[in-house]
Amino acid sequence: MAREPVLTFTPSGIYCPAGDFHIDPWRRVSRALITHGHADHARPGHGRYLATEAAMPVIRHRLGDIAIDTIRYGETRQIGGATVSFHPAGHVPGSAQIRVEVGGEVWVVSGDYKTEADGLSEPFEPVRCHAFITECTFGLPVFRWTPQEEVAAAINRWWAANAAEGRASILGAYSLGKAQRVLAALDPSIGPILTHGAVEATNRVMRDQGIALPDTLHVGPDFDAKAHPGPLVVAPPSALGSAWARRFRGASTGFASGWMRLRGVRRRRAADRGFVLSDHADWDGLLGAIRATEAERIFVTHGYTDIFARYLNEAGWDAQVVTTEYSGESLDEPASDGPADDVTEGAT
Repeated sequence: MAREPVLTFTPSGIYCPAGDFHIDPWRRVSRALITHGHADHARPGHGRYLATEAAMPVIRHRLGDIAIDTIRYGETRQIGGATVSFHPAGHVPGSAQIRVEVGGEVWVVSGDYKTEADGLSEPFEPVRCHAFITECTFGLPVFRWTPQEEVAAAINRWWAANAAEGRASILGAYSLGKAQRVLAALDPSIGPILTHGAVEATNRVMRDQGIALPDTLHVGPDFDAKAHPGPLVVAPPSALGSAWARRFRGASTGFASGWMRLRGVRRRRAADRGFVLSDHADWDGLLGAIRATEAERIFVTHGYTDIFARYLNEAGWDAQVVTTEYSGESLDEPASDGPADDVTEGAT
């Protein structure tokens, strides 16, 4: 008689029959194990949540008063007939891969991950397993990242040049993870660092956790932009070109994303500068992570799934595509991603 798989793929999400729990489910379930706080992985309405200690504050900030328990990296937890543990994914602070073992067989759900250490997130740790569930947001050979320090230097040069001309620099970056990664790499001696409310709300949560970020000024409804010449303004991508951003007259706009590797995308975004910076693994990072797991079976969940799975199969892995509702790194994030006062602000 065939043994039931450790994890199955259901209309509600990735499910463990032995433990009766889901991982990053997109429909309401009774028990959800969450890899990280981005909205496509941590959704409202579940009965109980389990996440890492470092991810919990942001998840609670975003989802409100939920029933959430925490777990340390590497700690094992018995849930029904399954043994689970969480391991660093390197995606954003607190992000995790979830290891599930049933009857000696190990499966790992990677969530979203990157293999380059960014100095902010807990560095990615490969986990050996029999089956590995992986994203492939940037699963094409064209996506190979420039080292972070070189990107940071380019952002600072762009900002300094604009500041010398008396112009503001507005940089679009996801409010959780990317924005803080950019902030940590900035040179505060160039000028003031300003933030949209959605970014600043996440900054407050992370500062309360002891994560070091430079001083920032929140651009609220009554903020006087003229009183802070030559700033670097960090905002969610959807805030670029909005009424909120137009208070910085004559500003130069930039966009920080892995998609900036593609010239056509840079043109369509109509930004003055594109900086190739992603919180997801590039082509080499994906392949390196998969090799390090020594997994025999690979399940590809979101991104360039068909192309990436075909490559893996031709290279000798047993790979298949699984349809999910994860989005990876998109070119837009709602400007209103924080408390109610930021919702109002983001809509202006």
